Amino acid sequence: MKTHLRAAAVIGTVLIAMSGLAACSSSSGESDSSGGGDGASSGKIAFLMPDLASTRYEQQDSPLFTAKMNELCPDCEVIYQNADSDPDKQQQQADSAIAQGVKVIVLDAVDTKAAASIVVNAQSQKIPVVTYDRPIVDTPADYYVSFDNEGIGKSIAESLVEKLKADGAQGGVLIVNGSPTDDAAQLIKKGMNAGVEGSGFDVLAEFDTPEWDPQKAQDWVSGQITQFGPEIAGIVAANDGTGGGSIAALKAAGVTPVPPVTGNDAEIAAIQRIVSGDQYNTISKPIKTVAEAAAEVAYGFLKGDAPKGKTTLFDTPSQLFTPTVVTQENVKEVIFDGGIYTVDQVCTGAYADSCAALGIK
Repeated sequence: MKTHLRAAAVIGTVLIAMSGLAACSSSSGESDSSGGGDGASSGKIAFLMPDLASTRYEQQDSPLFTAKMNELCPDCEVIYQNADSDPDKQQQQADSAIAQGVKVIVLDAVDTKAAASIVVNAQSQKIPVVTYDRPIVDTPADYYVSFDNEGIGKSIAESLVEKLKADGAQGGVLIVNGSPTDDAAQLIKKGMNAGVEGSGFDVLAEFDTPEWDPQKAQDWVSGQITQFGPEIAGIVAANDGTGGGSIAALKAAGVTPVPPVTGNDAEIAAIQRIVSGDQYNTISKPIKTVAEAAAEVAYGFLKGDAPKGKTTLFDTPSQLFTPTVVTQENVKEVIFDGGIYTVDQVCTGAYADSCAALGIK
């Protein structure tokens, strides 16, 4: 009997010691606020995108991010949600993702101020947040992956100014910004204004486009055509959607030739407009570059290995990529030779002859 008691005592002592070790291990893990998956090789990652107005999120960002995550972590699960320009919906999607046990959240915010609460909530539960494309200024995330948005705005504006000067254009420009609730749009806006400033072309009027809605951009530009008419030498639009809306307004008003209009995102429709001469420029920021970079960052957090930023923006470790301005002069080299789109995707029907004229076959 005494032997059994001694054995039980030893076992009890071992169990207590093991319990103590487990407690120490748990405490150590919790002390690392950016540890994410604590060395996990699998888990759920939320990929929360902002809207359907830009076709890129459905056609490029989501599939490219998911494909890279599958390559890095075959046992991981990507939970993709699109908020369709509704910040409340995005908040609900984030809450749902957290309830489903995600270990990392990649977030492209609808409303970058409202989304600060998503960051705070996730971080309070030791879930790292990677802001994607749009920064959250008020609350530092764990990492930020994007192209240089201010640089994008400045590049498309300077490209337009160069075109206007080369053409000997007279008059001023309209500036069509992105959403007022998007901090990335505010960076693009800052860059666009810097690109026009001192150019000799006055800003006739400027508009912040709610929800990046192309129709709202079109409606506003229609009003400006009525007011300024032939004084409009060009339009600096913040993305391809607002650029497309601007061009639609010009065409509906019978403005010929259509003055140069900028864009950003290199959507298929924008490349078609560039090929046909309706849109002057766009920005090639290969979504594959940022989507795969975001996947690598998310996987680093999942493993408990917080990635180091290449720079810091808004108190957040960041990785910012440099984009390329695309016009008719380099569309073949950048878009087609670069493998972003194929001839079959772009040079359909009405665009076949324009593509052929540019040597795109």
